[in-house]
Amino acid sequence: MWIDTHCHLDAPEFDADRAEVAARARAAGVGRLVLPAVAASNFDTVRELAVAHDGAYALGIHPLCVEAATTADFERLERELAARGDDPRLVAVGEIGIDHFVPGLDRERQQRAYLAQLELARAARLPVILHGRRSADTLLAGLRRIGVAGGVAHAFNGSLQQAQQFVDLGFRLGFGGAMTFERALQIRRLAAALPAAALVLETDAPDIPPQWLYRKAAARDAGGAAPAAGAQGRNEPAELPRIAATLAALRGWSLEETAAVTTANARAALPRLLR
Repeated sequence: MWIDTHCHLDAPEFDADRAEVAARARAAGVGRLVLPAVAASNFDTVRELAVAHDGAYALGIHPLCVEAATTADFERLERELAARGDDPRLVAVGEIGIDHFVPGLDRERQQRAYLAQLELARAARLPVILHGRRSADTLLAGLRRIGVAGGVAHAFNGSLQQAQQFVDLGFRLGFGGAMTFERALQIRRLAAALPAAALVLETDAPDIPPQWLYRKAAARDAGGAAPAAGAQGRNEPAELPRIAATLAALRGWSLEETAAVTTANARAALPRLLR
């Protein structure tokens, strides 16, 4: 069985065929989907989808949604975590973190929101699902200040030294479609070099599609020209086993070994997946 540790099944890209997307994932052997929230407005949606498709969910406010979030949104997060503390499908606080990639964001506000949500995770005794772009050191500083029960550093793309610091703090690192690109040398080096126990798989569907979906987009362009900026195929959780084949090749593992290792790691990172 495969576990997709990061999938936005609630995204509007799936509105036309969401049930079919989930069915294709099951048919491909993806037994569990972890659905992280990004804002208070989709807390109910991710929970309901987790129930409908035998998945799991996380509640949190994404750093790109922090500027639109109100005090009431963070209060609601606190209430939801308290009210649903015994829900076995609630596996983490997330998606939370820091984004230093998108220009113009209020970094101080992001930092306050990140630390506040770490506090909520610690109080709820839940792991966290972290978003970080060009912010690994800031994320690590927050984790040293407010210790939590580990979790997943989603779509990790830092240095080997930073990776080891996350691992030392009890985190697993998420690898997905970006790893399939031959030019993604840093990500592929990390996937090959990190301890086996540090690795989990994810799609971030509908985002971060693997290389073959970009190729399909290119093939659609007239005359075989390179695709227009942003042109790509929609990612789906059913792509996870093929993404996993890249990890298997990088590690010299069989697909069966890759499934066993990454599934065990996902359950260690998010213990409620065992329920």
